[in-house]
Amino acid sequence: MVRAPAAQGAGRAGELGVLWSLLRGQRREGTLAERLEAFYAPQARDYDRFRDRLLHGRAEMLALLAPRPGERVAELGAGTGRNLEFLRDHLADLESVALVDLCPSLLALARERAAAWPNVRVVEADAVRYRPPRPLDCVYFCYALTMIPAWREAIDNALAMLRHGGRIGVVDFHLPEPESMPGRFWRRWFAHDGVHLSSAHLPYLKAHTTPLRCKEDRGAVPYLPGLRAPYYMYVGLKRPPRSQART
Repeated sequence: MVRAPAAQGAGRAGELGVLWSLLRGQRREGTLAERLEAFYAPQARDYDRFRDRLLHGRAEMLALLAPRPGERVAELGAGTGRNLEFLRDHLADLESVALVDLCPSLLALARERAAAWPNVRVVEADAVRYRPPRPLDCVYFCYALTMIPAWREAIDNALAMLRHGGRIGVVDFHLPEPESMPGRFWRRWFAHDGVHLSSAHLPYLKAHTTPLRCKEDRGAVPYLPGLRAPYYMYVGLKRPPRSQART
């Protein structure tokens, strides 16, 4: 009989723990920070292994956002800081990167990941209220807006952080046909774990920024063969104030 390596066995056990957390769902009582910590703390160490097969389009969105040397960047809802790895080839050339999240257990992993990069700062803060010390060149959300109840305010806050002409990037689950049978299924399935799908993200982004790139797609879902969840990628520019835009 062939025995699996211990690491693989631990990985499978950890993934079962993630699945158990997903089946139990996110509790409804408490503040957002308390709900996130209660939900993610037991699965934090296995968070990335499972979500890498679920959260599609992150590398592609960050390639479209294209942070440039010397720029100041922030990720709102950064979780474990996994998305730093998609910026690895450019990270040392950036002036600063802020990883902002409310969940201490996920941020502990982000601090481990960021330790090698002196220009990366991990911040425990609300994406709706956090403000950097200086205007930013890029702000992005990776599968975070659907977990922020006040997502419009989070987008507004992100735009307020940006310099004029700065770039915002978003990749997240989508709800293109909210009243269809698949739309109702995905909305209810994700909501159990505190992920609230909306068809209003893209219209809001397009109404408040100048679109550069927008793409809608579908991606595989672990343990649900044949089902593909809708998601979108968006990159836009902060518009100048109306008074400047008219001159």
